Amino acid sequence: MTKKERVMAAIQGKEVDHVPVGFSLHFPCGEEKGERGVLSHLKFFQETDTDIIKIMNENLVPDVGEIQVPSDWSKIPSYSLKDSFIQKQLDMVKAILEQADKTAFCIGTIHGICASAIHPIESRYGYEKVRDLFCTHIRENKTPVVEAFKRITDIMCQLAVKYKELGVDGIYYAALGGEKHYFTEEEFAEVMEPFDKQILNTAKEAGLINFLHMCKNNLNMERYASYNELADVVNWGVYETDFSLEEGRKLFQGTTVMGGLKNRSGVMVEGTIEELKAEAKQVIKGYGKKSFILGADCTLPTEIPYERIRAIVEAAREL
Repeated sequence: MTKKERVMAAIQGKEVDHVPVGFSLHFPCGEEKGERGVLSHLKFFQETDTDIIKIMNENLVPDVGEIQVPSDWSKIPSYSLKDSFIQKQLDMVKAILEQADKTAFCIGTIHGICASAIHPIESRYGYEKVRDLFCTHIRENKTPVVEAFKRITDIMCQLAVKYKELGVDGIYYAALGGEKHYFTEEEFAEVMEPFDKQILNTAKEAGLINFLHMCKNNLNMERYASYNELADVVNWGVYETDFSLEEGRKLFQGTTVMGGLKNRSGVMVEGTIEELKAEAKQVIKGYGKKSFILGADCTLPTEIPYERIRAIVEAAREL
């Protein structure tokens, strides 16, 4: 099997010669975008030899100025594929695809509506304050906030379609908002879910494979149960949010699961190579080889030696 054939077989619930493997990390500042970003990706793929090549997206929705009250969300404009942050991402994707392993399965990152709306102001206020700001503004006057979400959703839909045109196989959709300590159930259903699903549906209609990543801790995983019809692969913080692989298999019936390893603690960063390989094999044996992709809760530490990731890939191929 080629890498792409292996990943597709796992997604389709078919037999695989061995479980496919996919990991990602944020590259160091100055090495994550542009020509240097291309080289960083290619080095990572070559040295780790993962079945999935995940193209990161550090070309974020740009700063729009102060957002202190709900009406300030009107500062977020409508975007198009001609905007520089989108063009820079597309240029990087095109360059990576031209040089990367053609037999690998390629996914491009799409930041979900919650994350994408954070990016214009996160550097001003910090992550936690922005998340609290979302909740406050939605409760005070949600209309301008929701209208801004609509504009951001539109450009993310356009980005997904363009990914497909460039030759990307799927998207890695990083969803935020499921944490119990921010939005209520009703708020999530009204201001997060429709936009998440719009982007995922657009990607699927374009012919892309959807990897749904449910990010952060303290998640109410039930909020994402209805996303299952739009997801081909699901990935979440198994250890971070205390929701096991088996629980995920039950919640997202018929959908391939990706994960199994802690991303920033435990054997992944502290164990020997032998312990790391043994843990990877134990995860595969425990879950089974069908409809499973070996990965981690989320991105790995930027500084992790690539030979540790390569060892996991080799362990999977030994079973």
